[in-house]
Amino acid sequence: MMVCGTRRFQRRGHWAEFGMMGMRARFFGPGEVRLALLSLIADGPKHGYELMRQLEERSGGIYSASAGTVYPTLQQLEDEGLISSDSKEGKRVYAITAAGTEEIKREDETVRRIWWRARRWAGWRHAIDPDAAEIRGPAERLVKAAFRAVAGETASQERIDRVREILDRALRDLDGMRDKP
Repeated sequence: MMVCGTRRFQRRGHWAEFGMMGMRARFFGPGEVRLALLSLIADGPKHGYELMRQLEERSGGIYSASAGTVYPTLQQLEDEGLISSDSKEGKRVYAITAAGTEEIKREDETVRRIWWRARRWAGWRHAIDPDAAEIRGPAERLVKAAFRAVAGETASQERIDRVREILDRALRDLDGMRDKP
């Protein structure tokens, strides 16, 4: 547990996700691509390319699915009886089966966690833009300085509020630059 003044914050995985250096190297954990694809198919029949595009969209462009990942996983899902496929207009279209629907219900919490994480990662999409590389270091130093300023037993609520004001002002200034050249 980390103590900041009179406030206590539990360490959570999302603190490690600050900055691209701390983000997990893999977007999906073991078995999660399978569940992500199954959940997308549960929304309605789709072909492989459409599934790859939706995975990329759901992650805000952070994750780019490859055919070498998607198609073998679709074959696995079909072998397990969780999806079926049919050829329509020259494309193989995948649909969920009753067993697939049951699997989605059983794994509901995991599927929700996958898409929650995808939304969080999507917020970092601009951080990997090559033009952003020049400010990544200063941004990380700013956050570290803010944490140092309020760390330890001696940090008062007044100090915490002051750091928050500084960061809020910086955020307003940066947000104000969005529409300006």
